Amino acid sequence: MAVEARIRQLGSRHENLDKAIRDEMSRPAFDDVRLRELKRQKLKLKEEMEALRSRPH
Repeated sequence: MAVEARIRQLGSRHENLDKAIRDEMSRPAFDDVRLRELKRQKLKLKEEMEALRSRPH
């Protein structure tokens, strides 16, 4: 059960980063560096979630 809780936690953070990316992109003069960092963090979370899902239970 701890793995599923961790996946949910990571999923929540992933959704928050997705919102932050959308918010940043909606700004007239968005910050490329910040946007790139947010996307990198989001990808890292996705990879961690996939790794946890593929582990044998």
